[in-house]
Amino acid sequence: MTAPGKTNAGNFFEDFTVGQVIEHATPRTVTEGDRALYGAIYPTRFAVPSSAEFAASVGLAPHPVEELVGFHVAFGKTVPDVSLNAVANLGYAECRFHRPVVPGDTLRTRSEVIGLKENSNGRTGVVWVRSTATNQRGEVAIDWARWVMVHKRSAGSPAPETVVPSLAPAVAPEDLVVPAGLDFSSYDVVAAGEPHRLGDYAVGERIDHVDGVTLTDAEHMMATRLWQNTAKVHFNTDARPDGRRLVYGGHVISLARALSFNGLANAQLVAAINAGAHVSPAHAGDTVHAWSEVLDTTELDAPGVGALRLRLVATKGRDEAMTLRGEDGKYADGVLLDLDYWALVPR
Repeated sequence: MTAPGKTNAGNFFEDFTVGQVIEHATPRTVTEGDRALYGAIYPTRFAVPSSAEFAASVGLAPHPVEELVGFHVAFGKTVPDVSLNAVANLGYAECRFHRPVVPGDTLRTRSEVIGLKENSNGRTGVVWVRSTATNQRGEVAIDWARWVMVHKRSAGSPAPETVVPSLAPAVAPEDLVVPAGLDFSSYDVVAAGEPHRLGDYAVGERIDHVDGVTLTDAEHMMATRLWQNTAKVHFNTDARPDGRRLVYGGHVISLARALSFNGLANAQLVAAINAGAHVSPAHAGDTVHAWSEVLDTTELDAPGVGALRLRLVATKGRDEAMTLRGEDGKYADGVLLDLDYWALVPR
């Protein structure tokens, strides 16, 4: 017989209060195995995380993993406490990568509830949290805000006071963190795979990344387990009325980022995520394509380093017209992801 109170059913909307601080369980040590599995799941080819020699040549030693490896690991820590009973993860803001994550780093995460709003249906609500991942030395590796739609335990529960946090539309260029020692002044464009530098991109330019990847249940479930993300909707066909597993939004982000190599091979390091929206659900069988729009360019105070502000759009099927929104202002059919981020590039 199972003793009462031993298992964790996760938090429902009623369990959150503004100002609540949650220390998430299970610190996770990043290994070379994470790098290998990330490359097996996503078609990534960026030179810095792919080559220890290339990374050292631009001042990054030891050899860092992709920024999104650290993000997925840190994000996964928050799921049992924040989004185990989620309907969907809705968006991100104010995400900064403070230092590269290298094999051997152990990440742990804490979150603060910064906003609550019950939905009009009375059955769900939106929870905003600000999460911070630190390494084994107590140094901040990544911090971000996100909001998630969560089931209520009971539709009859009273609604909390609505608090919607004010979040910056973008991380300012002066607030971007350039990794210590990063130097692109002797950048090897041949090894990187493309010659395009900061000055080769113009604001408003759109880039069709051409390639596509078809989602499978096996791969997205493997990825979600790798990040110890326990959200029911990703694994359990009983968790959604339609009986279909929902692909983890971060899986779509990593696929789109990997696909963006074709046209943005020199966007080597993700410095910040300004905003992000999972516009539509993705399921096994969908083929993900991606395109990017250049939103801004800036030079940074590091040798040979600049930054591109990019909109990365993932679509179900290829949209050669690269249409984000229709005339009615709503997202175009097929848009899965709208991600606004800063990437460090050679200038």
